[in-house]
Amino acid sequence: MKRLLRWLVRWAIRLGLLVIGLTILVTLPLRWVDPPGSAFMLLDRFTSDRDIHHEWVPIERISPELALAVIASEDQNFPHHHGFDLREIRAAVVTHRQGGRLRGASTISQQLARNLYLWPHRSWVRKGLEFWFTAPLELFLPKQRMLEIYLNVAEFGPGIYGAEAAARHHFGKPASALTRSEAALLATVLPAPKQFDASNPTDHLLERQRWIMRQMANLGHDWLP
Repeated sequence: MKRLLRWLVRWAIRLGLLVIGLTILVTLPLRWVDPPGSAFMLLDRFTSDRDIHHEWVPIERISPELALAVIASEDQNFPHHHGFDLREIRAAVVTHRQGGRLRGASTISQQLARNLYLWPHRSWVRKGLEFWFTAPLELFLPKQRMLEIYLNVAEFGPGIYGAEAAARHHFGKPASALTRSEAALLATVLPAPKQFDASNPTDHLLERQRWIMRQMANLGHDWLP
């Protein structure tokens, strides 16, 4: 029995080290290497008939207005937290306990982990893996690099991935030329890019756009990492 226990412990340690090593292997290089795509793009390509539109551009060729709009919309504490916004998580739990809808409290860091490595459909397994991949992304990548990758892999519409493809599809211009109102409108679709359309915004999206623009004014560009 002791021999079996020692064997199990030894293999558990080996397996743990293997998982940690593989996690480092797929996260650390992102500090210098631009990912060619994401798990979301790959799944979209093989599970739908739509064309995938994606073009990587460095953050210098993405309007700062879009970077600020995404932070204002999705994760206002992004420059300061370490991957997880505990205040937002607590608020979401309290809201749910009081009978409200269980809302997401994912940071941009968590959304990046999800887009790069996981799948769209919610589950506790995915949430656990999302937490697992978020930690090394935060450890190895500066905030600006994380934001650069996120802006290049986030989905802004069915088959529309990244700021450059989104700007050209919705506004007929490069991402570098996006105005504040256009950037805020693009940010409105991030919670449900297959449901919302920045080219044909509903009253809900337009109200959301106005809210995001107010938040952008409050934050200011000094808030960018």
